[in-house]
Parts: sequence; C-alpha cells; structure tokens
Amino acid sequence: MLAITENAAEAINALVSRGEMPEGSGARIAADGAGQGLELALVPGPGQDDTVVEGRGAKVYLEQNAAEVLGDKTLDVEQYTEESGEPQLRFAIVPQATPASD
Repeated sequence: MLAITENAAEAINALVSRGEMPEGSGARIAADGAGQGLELALVPGPGQDDTVVEGRGAKVYLEQNAAEVLGDKTLDVEQYTEESGEPQLRFAIVPQATPASD
C-alpha cells in the first residue's frame, strides 16, 4: 500500500485548506491522459473504484492502475529551487524504506 510521509501529508492538507475544498477532499493519483505517467490533482473526493489511502490526516485517492503501480512506494515532497531562485515543493514517488534487520 502506498505510504505517505509527514511532509507529503502536510503539503496535501495545506493545499486542500488553501483551495477551500469541501470536507473529504484530497489528492488523486491517476494515469495521465496519454498513458505515459501519473498525474496528481486535488479532488473533492475519490472516484468510484479508487483506493483510499490516509496518512496523518491527508487523503490520497488512487485510480486502479496507479494503486497497482504504487503499492510498494512512498509519496513524499522534495524541495527544489527554480531558476529564478524561488524555492518550490514537488511531490515525488520514492521506494518504501525497508526496516533495518537486527
């Protein structure tokens, strides 16, 4: 199941509240229109067949194909700097951390 980092949850919650979205809103990850990748968008609720993942108060809705691809991944946020020097955040899909063995 897709994991959500604390930073990603905070970013989703901030975007939902800033956008004055209705209760139950969250981020939805689905295949892009060309079938070449995934897109993340804010939505008021899940699609009919979406898998719902919740973490630290944030809701992420996964379209069926996205749920299969992201089952062993983590949604995170990375900070980067634009050419203008302005700091920005972007969502990233990273491998799930494996627990250290004793």
